[in-house]
Amino acid sequence: MTPAEVKPRLETVFRDIFEDPSLVIHDTTTADDIEAWDSLTHIDLIVEVERTFGIKLSTGEVRGLKNVGDFIALIARKAP
Repeated sequence: MTPAEVKPRLETVFRDIFEDPSLVIHDTTTADDIEAWDSLTHIDLIVEVERTFGIKLSTGEVRGLKNVGDFIALIARKAP
């Protein structure tokens, strides 16, 4: 899966988790940019990404993410 294929699907996940249909993500987006992004929604986000993309993410992989661009690249590498 390419990053271009991942991004719109990931954006849909973000919109669902943060209950904001107008939310737009960018490669540089971080938790600091989304007011509702706290530790609980972070877990919800990871779980939903795993379900949506059919992948499993390790704790180390998740800790290594600096922004949405890193998240997209990781999903693109792991997704079937």
